[in-house]
Amino acid sequence: MRSRLKVGLVGCGVGLAHARAYVNLPDKFELAAICDIDESRASETAEEFGTAYTCTDFDALCSQDDLDVIDICTPSYLHFQHTRQALAAGKHVICEKPVAGSLKEADELMLAEVSSGRRVMPIFQYRFGHGAQKLRLLIEEGVAGQLYLTTVETAWRRRAEYYDVQWRGRWETELGGPVLTLAIHACDLLYYLIGPAKMLFAQAKTLVNPIETEDCVSVSVEMADGSLASLSVTTGSVTEISRHRFCFSGLSAESNTRPYDNTGDPWTFTGDSPEQVQAIEKTLARFEPLPEGYAGQFWRFYNALQDNLPAPVTLADARASLELITAIYTSIQTGQVVTLPIGEDHPKYVGWQPHKIG
Repeated sequence: MRSRLKVGLVGCGVGLAHARAYVNLPDKFELAAICDIDESRASETAEEFGTAYTCTDFDALCSQDDLDVIDICTPSYLHFQHTRQALAAGKHVICEKPVAGSLKEADELMLAEVSSGRRVMPIFQYRFGHGAQKLRLLIEEGVAGQLYLTTVETAWRRRAEYYDVQWRGRWETELGGPVLTLAIHACDLLYYLIGPAKMLFAQAKTLVNPIETEDCVSVSVEMADGSLASLSVTTGSVTEISRHRFCFSGLSAESNTRPYDNTGDPWTFTGDSPEQVQAIEKTLARFEPLPEGYAGQFWRFYNALQDNLPAPVTLADARASLELITAIYTSIQTGQVVTLPIGEDHPKYVGWQPHKIG
């Protein structure tokens, strides 16, 4: 494998944040191609980042023989199709969330990945914030102790103009509401730090904007480790915050509340005794800060490819978050407690959307 990977980026919305991350890793990546259905936007993006090749057609992007990686930042309903096509073209794939529109599609992508001999890395960049990484270290070292309760808040603001983009707010194209498109990061972080859920009950309403999907949700969860968790999401919070708070036997951990960067420093770790405070300080003194955010995820992906190791976020990881989301939507639609895991015999295996029934 060449020392500098050539990336083709499709989608110049959130894709701009990806492009900036590649530019910050010049010894590892070259942003070699830009694709967008809006030709002027593709050209403007290419000019901004010094990219020579542009196109408006995904087929044309996949046909570029010199690309190593295709980075997919298209609307949600295209992710599954585009990932399969890029794999078939012999490219590694980086894909924004959600990587698929059902557990069935996620399983199909895992099979396609194996057959292709390439790697798919779903985007979950919040995992790599230094605050979250410090808590993971404290958990791994046994300093945190037994977990009792987790609270997760995604309280953002999305006004009517946000939904002027035609594909947003619709089951067929966005594939879900803010549970899927906004809080999926918070759900992934819960699983990344704590592990899977055992059962849950969820309620949802559409109160903020006149859209097809939900925009206010409350979820009560029993985790597989026996602890409890409470998840909430709304697009109606005038003050935008994201927050994770964990109550362990040995410490409490609380994130900052920056809405789009709450996994970075500072996090507050409070020991249950002077001895626990010392143990926290001693453990965190050994913490090695690595790159964060998109750049942190791409940096780890590059190293994984070079060393033939698993990607820092795998399709199995993405499937786990989609399983939790499937359970949430199932509970919302049935009014029932839902147990996990969810297998092929589940009626929502083919899709959590209201019209999808197996």
